[in-house]
Amino acid sequence: MRIAISADDKNGLDSVVSPHFGRCPHYILVDVEGREIKNVQAVDNPYYGDHAPGQVPAFINSQGVHVMLTGGMGGRAVAFFEQYGIEPVTGATGTVRHALEQYLNGALRGAAPCRESVAHGQIPAPGEYEKDEAGRLREEAEMLRRQLDEITARLEKLAH
Repeated sequence: MRIAISADDKNGLDSVVSPHFGRCPHYILVDVEGREIKNVQAVDNPYYGDHAPGQVPAFINSQGVHVMLTGGMGGRAVAFFEQYGIEPVTGATGTVRHALEQYLNGALRGAAPCRESVAHGQIPAPGEYEKDEAGRLREEAEMLRRQLDEITARLEKLAH
């Protein structure tokens, strides 16, 4: 099985998971048999910074991918992946290694359109997405703030 993970860098399993699959600069492709990692490969996103709906899912499909792990994706992307028979999975965080372990352990499953996708009707306006690393990092910081808030709330529930 081949799993693609959206990434901010090309450090293999130690890469940082990117918060949005279509706007990440790289993908880490991991070939897995059972739970054993057979191969790890980094590929550039040919549509980084400027893509139209369907281009990135088609590229991922051309890589022979069965599962797409990412922080988030829009509803149209989820539908494109499903049409290709690729399992879309959102909510991945941390390193590629961590996200992969979560998926293989069954703790990371399912895909829901990201909040931005729903708010924007799932079709970005021209120039709406960030075009540079600073914008991408701001988006990642916001996603991490939301995740920290969710984790803090869960910890508070456990403490009571």
